[in-house]
Amino acid sequence: MTTHRVHLPQLRGGLFLADGGLETTLIHHDGLDLPHFAAFDLLRDDAGRAILTRYFERYARLARERALGAVLETPTWRASRDWGTRLGHSPASLAALNRSAVTLLVDVRDRLATMRAPIVVSANVGPRGDGYRADHRMTVDEATRYHREQVATFATTAADMVSAFTMTYVDEAIGVVRAAEACGMPVAISFTVETDGRLPSGQPLGEAITATDHATVGAPAYYMINCAHPAHFADALRAGGAWTARVRGLRANASRRSHAELDASPDLDAGDPLELAAAYRGLRDALPGLCVVGGCCGTDHRHVEAIADALAPRESGLRHAMSCAA
Repeated sequence: MTTHRVHLPQLRGGLFLADGGLETTLIHHDGLDLPHFAAFDLLRDDAGRAILTRYFERYARLARERALGAVLETPTWRASRDWGTRLGHSPASLAALNRSAVTLLVDVRDRLATMRAPIVVSANVGPRGDGYRADHRMTVDEATRYHREQVATFATTAADMVSAFTMTYVDEAIGVVRAAEACGMPVAISFTVETDGRLPSGQPLGEAITATDHATVGAPAYYMINCAHPAHFADALRAGGAWTARVRGLRANASRRSHAELDASPDLDAGDPLELAAAYRGLRDALPGLCVVGGCCGTDHRHVEAIADALAPRESGLRHAMSCAA
């Protein structure tokens, strides 16, 4: 299994923080209405952009205070054509909002990144479906054509990479990888799993990663797992296999609820930040290459801060900062 050489700071060592659950934070903590879970719609006006800027600045500062890197994902998980059409956007306006999302994070990076706390701007791609089910599937070629439109827009920006989150079946993941390759963008693939550690398609996580790597000749820079509690995939990781070395990012839910339970729940299950952080720490042996950590649904800055404290205590970050400054 070989991977294409990409020059991403998070692959050169050290821990990089991601943000938490953007959409659940905006809905449940900020009281915003997000039709179709579409945070990118906030980019249409100054007030919405200010909300997003404050959100991402919080995580950039959290990483900076600890002399850790950060990987910030654009709020474009729903900003592909089908979802944009549902929200009344033309292809031109959708492309403009995707570019605006990158510009917003580049501005945060320009103001808050340092040599000791670099910021990677990742252009986020979401599934064509809802992210919890794999009942309406595309072929690889269909997925490539669908996602290439958004990825091609990102390729015209200052984004460092593309990340596809909440992938529920392999063909769509392969399609995203091929679209990114065609556009010359490094890409990370993040699968989600059900409570049994299998993708919503029913495929075991390890098989999905191996199949995606095989079909793309190891093109993804790395893989991630998102939108599931660590208890849902810990057994699969601890069972081992060559594929686990390809998993370098975790963005877990704080809740132990299944996707169906989360979808039907009107309330926010924020879980316990310290318990979630301990679960991340418990997976370090199974994921020696782990370098990007953050949260997903139900998590916020408290969870990411707890994870940072568990994996890179503040004292070690300060020692690293002092050694770099010497």
